Amino acid sequence: MNMSFDKMFDHLLTSILVINTQFEVQYANQATLSFLKTGRKQIYGRVLADFFLFSSLDNTRFHWAMTQHENFSENEVEVSLLDETVLVVDIAVSYINHDNHDALLIEAKHIDQQRRISKENQQMAQQHAAKELVRGLAHEIKNPLGGIRGAAQLLAMELTNSDQLEYTQMIVQQSDRLRELVDRLLGPNSLPQCAWHNIHAPIEAVCQLVTVDNAFSVDMVRDYDPSIPDVYIDAHMIQQACLNIIRNALQALEESDTPAPQIRIKTRIARQQVIMGKNVALCAVLSIYDNGPGVPKALQDTLFYPMVSSKTQGCGLGLSIAQSLVEHHNGKIDVESQTGRTQFSITLPINSKGAADE
Repeated sequence: MNMSFDKMFDHLLTSILVINTQFEVQYANQATLSFLKTGRKQIYGRVLADFFLFSSLDNTRFHWAMTQHENFSENEVEVSLLDETVLVVDIAVSYINHDNHDALLIEAKHIDQQRRISKENQQMAQQHAAKELVRGLAHEIKNPLGGIRGAAQLLAMELTNSDQLEYTQMIVQQSDRLRELVDRLLGPNSLPQCAWHNIHAPIEAVCQLVTVDNAFSVDMVRDYDPSIPDVYIDAHMIQQACLNIIRNALQALEESDTPAPQIRIKTRIARQQVIMGKNVALCAVLSIYDNGPGVPKALQDTLFYPMVSSKTQGCGLGLSIAQSLVEHHNGKIDVESQTGRTQFSITLPINSKGAADE
């Protein structure tokens, strides 16, 4: 069977897989072997799911196609390989009967990188527009708020009744609370105070904070790449960005009562990354994983907008602030989320010391 498939599919750039009724791999062309970073001896006879950490495509679709002898296709399927590389592919699945054996032929096309960049640029533009709108509204709120607070203080100076004074104090306190909220909506307004740091220093500071205040007993796992060179960052800003993401993960794990809750922090070097439309030769990627319920699909496109939150007790500012802090470093934050696995990745350019000093 494999020899006939070789003649048909081995020259294709599209990934082709054939699986039997037990979902064991019977055939994989060269494009698939390259895609999965494996060889035929390692893949033949093994269950296909063994080569993926997760897939956004429901496995019941494959069962349905096999039992009903039907075909189906799905666009923009997210898959994570064993090395945690996340890819987006278009998939077409066809039922075949070869030598009187039921099987599924799976065709997977990589979505062009430019398509992902265009989508990322569109989301970035939408987020920028939303933040500018919020900033405009916040400034409009602050002006009358100052007048209300001042009027309450002047009124308090004229009152002698303690009950009435209590009301003016309440106005002042609530005005201060609203002003603090507005300031948080506006985000960080100070420029980063950058210096050369080991990227793991701010991460370790966050881990220590979380360990002290970890009533839910979440397992914190570190997976660091010690070869990452020093990066030119404001360590306090990066620490705050990481803390905001990890706090979100802790809340999600606790609210969902996830069994064996875990947060894993991984650092790696990445090459030739596109950040804000620019190609960056060398980057440090800091990934934060949790095994919670995942980000609801309805929120994934607006997750970094101010006041957007899936938490019952959340105010929706943590991720917006984290994104602003990372953008101050010409970096970006990406999110990939499925049930049982959510990944936030902070990508920061690694500059040569001479270029950064300039």
